[in-house]
Amino acid sequence: MNTRSKFSVKGKMFLLFAAIPIFVFLTVIIVPFLLGIYMTLTKSTGTNISTEFIGFKNYTDAFKDPIFWDSLKLTFQYTFWSLILTNVIAFCLALIVTSGFKGQNFFRMGFFTPNLIGGVILGFIWQFIFARILIYIGQGTGIELLSNSWLSDPKMALWALVIVGVWQNSGYMMLLYIAGLSGIPNSLVEAASLDGANNWQILKNIKLPMMIPSFTISIFLTLQKSFMVYDTNLSLTKGGPYRSTEMISMHVYNDAFLYQNYGTGQAKAVILFLIVASIAVTQVVVMKRMEVEA
Repeated sequence: MNTRSKFSVKGKMFLLFAAIPIFVFLTVIIVPFLLGIYMTLTKSTGTNISTEFIGFKNYTDAFKDPIFWDSLKLTFQYTFWSLILTNVIAFCLALIVTSGFKGQNFFRMGFFTPNLIGGVILGFIWQFIFARILIYIGQGTGIELLSNSWLSDPKMALWALVIVGVWQNSGYMMLLYIAGLSGIPNSLVEAASLDGANNWQILKNIKLPMMIPSFTISIFLTLQKSFMVYDTNLSLTKGGPYRSTEMISMHVYNDAFLYQNYGTGQAKAVILFLIVASIAVTQVVVMKRMEVEA
C-alpha cells in the first residue's frame, strides 16, 4: 500500500470515528457557549439575538446583584463540605473494600448504587426521608435534632443537601480510589512490611503518595459536581426555605428564565464558568506537582 493510500484510509477512519463526535461537540457545546458570550454583550433575549452592543452592562448588573453573591457564597460552603466529606468517605470505603474480606465485591456494588439514581429522583426520595422518616424517629426517640424537618430550617437545609450529595457521589469516587489502590505495586507494600512498617506507616508513606493521581481526578470531579449541582437542589429544597439553599446554578437559571433577566443571567453563567474553570485548573496543576512515580 503506497503513502497516498495510507492517508486515504486514515482520512476515512477519521471521518468515521472522529468527525461526528467533533461536530456534535462543536454544535452542542462550543457554538452555544460562544453565542452565549456574544448575547451577554448585546440586548439579546432568550428568543431574540440582537446586534445592539451594550458592552459589559450585563456583567456590571450581575456583580451588583447581592443575591448572586449570596448564592455564590452558599455554593462555596456546599462545595467545601461536599469536597471534604465525599473524598474522605470514598477513600475510607475504598480501603475497606480492598482489604480482602469475604463479600467485598457485594459491598462495592452496594456503595456505588446511589450514584445510579438520578438527581431528581434522589431528591424526592430524601425529601420523604427528611420530612417523614427522620421526624418519626426523632419524635419517637426524643432526639430534638431529628424532631423537625431539616428542609424547613434555613440553618439545616444546606446540611441536608450536603448529606444527599455525599451519599450520591461517594460510591463513584470510591471506584476511582479502588483503581488507584489496585495500581500500587504489591512489592512496595511487601517490602515495607518486611522492614517492620505497620498499616498506618504503609498508608502514610506509600499508599497516600502513590494515590495523588486518583486524588487529582476525584477532587476535580467533586468540584465540578458540587459547583454545578441543580437537579438535587431543585427536587429536594427548590432553593428554600427563603432562598437559603438556592445554589448558584439554580440562581442563574431562575434569573434568566423565571425572572426573564436573560442578559444578566447569561452573564452570571459566564462568571460562574470562569470561577469554576479557574479553581479546577489550579487544583489540577497543584495536584500534578505532588505526584510521585512508582
